Amino acid sequence: MRFLHPDGTTVHLGYCSNVHQAEDLQGVIAQLAEYAEPVRESLGVDRLGIGLWLARPVVTELADDEAALGRLKSELRARGLETVTLNAFPYAGFHREVVKKDVYLPDWADEARLKYTLDCARVLAALLPDDVGHGSVSTLPLAWRTPWPPGCAEEARHALERLTTGLAALEAWTGRRIRVGFEPEPGCVVETTTQAVRELGGLDPDRLGICLDACHLAVQFEQPGEALRRLAEAGMPVVKLQASCAVEAADPADPAARAALHRLAEPRFLHQTRTAADGEVLGVDDLPDALDGGLPDGGGPWRVHFHAPLHTRPEPPLRTTAGQLDQVLTGLLGGASADCDHIEVETYTWSVLPEPPADLPGGIAAELAWARDRLTGLGLKEDPS
Repeated sequence: MRFLHPDGTTVHLGYCSNVHQAEDLQGVIAQLAEYAEPVRESLGVDRLGIGLWLARPVVTELADDEAALGRLKSELRARGLETVTLNAFPYAGFHREVVKKDVYLPDWADEARLKYTLDCARVLAALLPDDVGHGSVSTLPLAWRTPWPPGCAEEARHALERLTTGLAALEAWTGRRIRVGFEPEPGCVVETTTQAVRELGGLDPDRLGICLDACHLAVQFEQPGEALRRLAEAGMPVVKLQASCAVEAADPADPAARAALHRLAEPRFLHQTRTAADGEVLGVDDLPDALDGGLPDGGGPWRVHFHAPLHTRPEPPLRTTAGQLDQVLTGLLGGASADCDHIEVETYTWSVLPEPPADLPGGIAAELAWARDRLTGLGLKEDPS
């Protein structure tokens, strides 16, 4: 879906396909028919944005085979779908039985991460609609925090220089600008906007910026307004917003809250958990660690990196951080200018909810309708063209 900001900017809203299990081209095309097209039809719109996650084998095939790339582009067009952004954070194996910290591999000290990201940029440049001049690719915030010796940091910096050069060459060749956004995440080398400014400052803002995940921002107890000002003052653009909500337990000592949290402690994904006490953010790497005593439960709420559907509440007495997401949307789009034009609903956790939905397309459509209502409430107008 497209929206017109009062300043004339076209803002793109879609959902991320990493919620679907497909790691070959045939599977990616099949999910367009099985899920994405029904989502579009449920919303009653002629055009729906889908932020594709393309695993390494798919990207390799698309980058090397012009016919395969043309087939995917034709399928998108035929089903009323458009792609202006790719999620290149997971490399492969995102729906294995156990993912956890493997999602951060390869990191930015590994040549494979650079090659994958540039291939994603090449594919996206070809997939962009004819009337869209730029796209975005989101990626991991360098690496998981350990081990990250100085040598790895230096290798990563060199990789980012080569990334910038490669993106500039791609624009000169295709006429399409692709920007890469690094996504701060709890537990990583870059987990906050403060660390983003420190570790990623000085990069070319025309090519590189931040992918701001509202769930991650909330888990780290960052104040949206302060975080956005920090990035703006550092000259770091938000090239993409992942519209997402964390789960919050207001009183983690409450037996009902703990029982509900136990039902979220599933084995596939990492669910970093944080609390704030006396102005300090304390955390553990996974929800089971918090439930086993690794995090104090008497000083304040817990926030859990578990992407909760935007439009619903989790099992009471748990709640979501939808209020923080509202503040992020207002900060980025509620002013005189649009500070971000790519918004991606990224709830990849539907399959690991305690009660997975019987109608996944209906659930995704409801999330997008929630986001649409927020955008129109900020004065953006849906573009029916």
